[in-house]
Amino acid sequence: MTHFSMLRIVFLLLLIGAGNSNSALAAEAPDFKKDGVAFLKKHCIACHGATKPKGEISLHLFTDDASVLKGRKQWASILEVVQSGEMPPKEKPRPMPAEVQAFVKSVDGIFDRADKNAKPDPGRVTVRRLNKTEYNNTIRDLLGVDFNASEDFPSDDVGHGFDNIGDVLTISPVLMERYLAAAENISNRAIVINPPKPPSRALSAKYLQPGGANVPQTRFRPVTGTGPKGTLATDFNLTLPGEHIFKVRCYGNKVGDEPVKIALLVDGKELKQFEVKADSEKTAAIFDVKITLPAGSHRGAVQFLNEFKKDKDERTLWVEWLVMEGPLDTRPAFQQKYLTLDPAKTKDVQTREVLTNFVTRAYRRPALKEEIDRLVKFVEAAETRNEKWEAGMQLAIQAVLVSPKFLFRLELDAGIPAGGTAVPLNEYQLASRLSYFLWSSMPDDVLLDLAAKKQLSANLDAQVKRMLLDPKAKALVDNFVMQWLQLQRLKSFAPDATLFPTFNEPLRAAMTKETELFFTEIMKEDRSILDIIDADYTYLNQPLARHYGITDTKGNLQSTKKKVPGGKPFKDNEFERVTLQDGSRGGILTQASVLSVTSNPTRTSPVKRGRWVLEQLLGTPPPPPPPDVPELAADEKAITTGSLRKRMELHREKVACANCHAKMDPIGFAFENFNAIGAFRARDGDFPIDASGTLPDGKTFQGPAELKQILKEKKDLFSRCLAEKMLTYAVGRGLEFYDKRTVDKICANLAKGDYKFSVLVGEIVRSDPFRLRRGKDQ
Repeated sequence: MTHFSMLRIVFLLLLIGAGNSNSALAAEAPDFKKDGVAFLKKHCIACHGATKPKGEISLHLFTDDASVLKGRKQWASILEVVQSGEMPPKEKPRPMPAEVQAFVKSVDGIFDRADKNAKPDPGRVTVRRLNKTEYNNTIRDLLGVDFNASEDFPSDDVGHGFDNIGDVLTISPVLMERYLAAAENISNRAIVINPPKPPSRALSAKYLQPGGANVPQTRFRPVTGTGPKGTLATDFNLTLPGEHIFKVRCYGNKVGDEPVKIALLVDGKELKQFEVKADSEKTAAIFDVKITLPAGSHRGAVQFLNEFKKDKDERTLWVEWLVMEGPLDTRPAFQQKYLTLDPAKTKDVQTREVLTNFVTRAYRRPALKEEIDRLVKFVEAAETRNEKWEAGMQLAIQAVLVSPKFLFRLELDAGIPAGGTAVPLNEYQLASRLSYFLWSSMPDDVLLDLAAKKQLSANLDAQVKRMLLDPKAKALVDNFVMQWLQLQRLKSFAPDATLFPTFNEPLRAAMTKETELFFTEIMKEDRSILDIIDADYTYLNQPLARHYGITDTKGNLQSTKKKVPGGKPFKDNEFERVTLQDGSRGGILTQASVLSVTSNPTRTSPVKRGRWVLEQLLGTPPPPPPPDVPELAADEKAITTGSLRKRMELHREKVACANCHAKMDPIGFAFENFNAIGAFRARDGDFPIDASGTLPDGKTFQGPAELKQILKEKKDLFSRCLAEKMLTYAVGRGLEFYDKRTVDKICANLAKGDYKFSVLVGEIVRSDPFRLRRGKDQ
């Protein structure tokens, strides 16, 4: 046999082996026509067949891959009830676990094969109205008017856990009336037709610092000496930024060859020196200097520079008062920046320039000529009535603020080619999606400039990094995190005052602040999202630290004898970063905010706490309870019969309750050492607390520290849940079956990126649902 013949035989054997291997794999892969249809006939068709199907669910229609794909939305709930054991009903024969597994795999296999070959589908986003938060933030960034403009607007509806979902953001006649009133109010704040005179803050010399009993109560106050001894000062609280004039009125006694010399200082910085030639009260002179100052407290001072003595005569400065006048331009910041007329241009040209700039920013895309033409008519009409140009600009701005192009985040079809293929958003639409995702506000000038140059897509990663570090990124914590974790309920949480007398409004505020600062660090420092489950740091002030039993910034507990050195005590309401020593307190699960909103007013609720973890962190919510299940007894007799855990175990013996409670209760019991407002306790009334548990998969734990480690091992579930929640928030719609491929990709890259927060945000921003839109015919 030749060498070539040997190779042919080996090659044929390999082909046969590969064929057998593929055949074996094919045989192992569940087939819906075989496994799926057989399962339905055996366990489901009797109740959900062609004749009077229960729940109007007809499963006999599903006979092949095509029919399953057609009913994909329905199959999500079918698989959920089968996997959870809710179906078939308890009184019917139960399928074996292997049968359930084969059935689920046969259905999932259909979807997986379809997803791999499907064209990208970014989904349909209903045109989104600005919600109340987005409206306020947009007004702030557009016009520099920072107040609660939407205070009397109706509340926004919530969908899929968030208040920025397009399908539920309707507009009512009442809301339209409020928009009209708000637009007038806002325009009056942004543009003042007759600006007031600059305010003046004056203080007589006898009240200047340094004070004391020896200060003469005369109109003019003598100053001798130099340095601090020769300085009179006071603090001015400026409510508005801008150019100010700092003044002093004084005269001097000339002794020797030189006149009195002084310097004016603001915030310790010398601004200008003067020679004081006036030598009497009648001839006292005013000396001033202009300075641009931000709002806030500023220290103004006059300093005597050249003391001199000759015999009994002493050179003396006599001061009557100090004055801070300003801002000199009392117009609002928006008016100063955009409505200052240039004498070199005609008013008509400037009107169009101002409106073009404003409309481009307000509509989040380039203004159209016909839009500007209509707005110019408002200005011309006002001037025809002999009203000021500013009054006409007010009307034009009001018209913009009630336009659907401002109130809604429009992504118009203009320029979208026909066809069934998804197309990229234009650069302005991408800028708007990005800014409302991360800032809950309009794009800033940087984003709009990049969009105008068609360079935003190419610089997307850099812009995400910049935006996350911007102070406006706090909106992502305030709006996404607080809604995802359902912590807005803390505002209305009302624990029993008799049972929890230490709970008060400062403590409530501190609970919220701790969670905000905790997530802000994860975002700003680009930490792992797994820190959300467990971390060795948090932020506390004195009231919250006392509530936790923590004494200093090293996390030393009051009950701990051996202290970790180096900790600083807390200062009243000032928050400090705390390194936690006790593993039971780290992460979001043991923060008082979460522990409180998952409790009842009079006691803890292991059910609520367990369900919260399953829903908000793992994305595996249990089904709703049966309607006929009674509440757990909470009267005095019930409380004395055993701990809450013991009473719940008896409650769980009921068949209708056992399955779901086996998932929720063990998780909730892990946190029983924390009472209904999150304070640590060792006993539940007269009974010691047992914080151990066993999960449905057989894993056991003792207390919250061990449970958190188990939850961190479920990082795939947690990261998927968080990715789905954040993607829902980012695109403003609920997720559909065609989003599975996107979520899979986000989670895979998140794992490769060590679960960093920036990786999660970046993956969402680069995903198809965020960057693409459906074609006209898709």
